[in-house]
Amino acid sequence: MADDAAVEDYPTEIEDNLNDFDSSLSSVQNMVQTLVSVSRSDRLLKLDPLEQAKLDLMSAYALNSMFWMYLVTQGVNPKDHAIKQELERIRTYMNKVKEITDRRKAAHIDKEAASRFVRNALWDADDKKRKDKTEHQKKGKHTKFTWS
Repeated sequence: MADDAAVEDYPTEIEDNLNDFDSSLSSVQNMVQTLVSVSRSDRLLKLDPLEQAKLDLMSAYALNSMFWMYLVTQGVNPKDHAIKQELERIRTYMNKVKEITDRRKAAHIDKEAASRFVRNALWDADDKKRKDKTEHQKKGKHTKFTWS
């Protein structure tokens, strides 16, 4: 009977939303348990400094987001709370880390190869004649034309 009373405490229209929320909450709880099961120092030893920063920022953002949700459940408007500025600050650092990651992935220019490409792409008629003449001389093909 106690279960029947608990079911009637909320409108049935939101039952799907509550079930989705419950499954999402379980998923978050499993992830947090996974993160907590390994010591932070062991986790950080396996990561390079950039990956460590990403993990720390993700953790801080997730915790602050959960606090945002807590405030909403308590009837507090989080937009008027300091949590909004904290989330924006973390997002700023996440964007900085993303810029660094993008810079690492960016193609590096081989300046020597680029200059050879440009030099060879620019055609010069006089240069072409000189190249043709030296190529014929190297091959030993001196052609003599005679008129009959």
